[in-house]
Amino acid sequence: MPQPEPQAAAGTPHDVKTAVLVSSGRHPVSGRAGRAREDARAVEMGLSLVGADLSLVHAGDPEQASLRECLEGYLGMYHGLDDDRDGQLSLLPLRAGEDALPLLAAWLERSGVRLALTGQRAECGEGSGMVGYLLAERLGWAIATGVAAIERCDAESVTVLQALPQGQRRRLEIRLPCLIAVDAVAEAPRQSAFGPARRGRIETVDDLLPADESRLDTGSADWQWQPARARPKRLKVVKSTNARDRFKAAAAKSSASGGQVLTDLSPEEAAEKLIDYLRAEKILAQDDQ
Repeated sequence: MPQPEPQAAAGTPHDVKTAVLVSSGRHPVSGRAGRAREDARAVEMGLSLVGADLSLVHAGDPEQASLRECLEGYLGMYHGLDDDRDGQLSLLPLRAGEDALPLLAAWLERSGVRLALTGQRAECGEGSGMVGYLLAERLGWAIATGVAAIERCDAESVTVLQALPQGQRRRLEIRLPCLIAVDAVAEAPRQSAFGPARRGRIETVDDLLPADESRLDTGSADWQWQPARARPKRLKVVKSTNARDRFKAAAAKSSASGGQVLTDLSPEEAAEKLIDYLRAEKILAQDDQ
């Protein structure tokens, strides 16, 4: 697939309010609390776009012991900018068993945000990667996932580069308002500085929605939790005694087989093809409608 030609980046006008949805992170080796890796890349992308005008928001339990340390990691990224203002983060209190989706949607609607950034998935909790899709559906926004960079943004649309397999990129132009899920190949985040982290303000916003049963996440009541494990991959056995052939086989790109390229389908036909695929992979039972 041909690579897109580079474009000159354009700054975002101040009338396009931008925010990043951040979550609690955990170091993959030590388990220490801190920034989520993909969310930190989203903050870096937002700071590069709008600078200190970037808003941060987190929905979580204020009583969590390590929450302050996680959030300060994001506030500490407000350095090296043209504007010397300290960062500010909106904390949406979330009790045990509550769903963050209504709170995030209400905050985005109230604050007038038109461009929201977030990581692909959280490192703690469910980590399903569904929050962005559900939030965009609830707000009626467009969504772009796997974004590696933002090339241009104005009051009407945003142009992004989407990361594809084998290092390829695809340019997408999306009308605002929209939500962007940042990929792990985006620009690495800057270090978190101690001074800006301590000076940053965390504002608790607790008047978005009335406390009622509609905020409870009833679907997760019967779930069984266990640590995620990487699935083993079958190794390709190269039956060759020639070193050159073995090297070529090891360096060759993997090619998928049995796939189909579907174009010019109606929504009903595309949905039918998708359901057939899920049933073939035994993700859906045959009797599921």
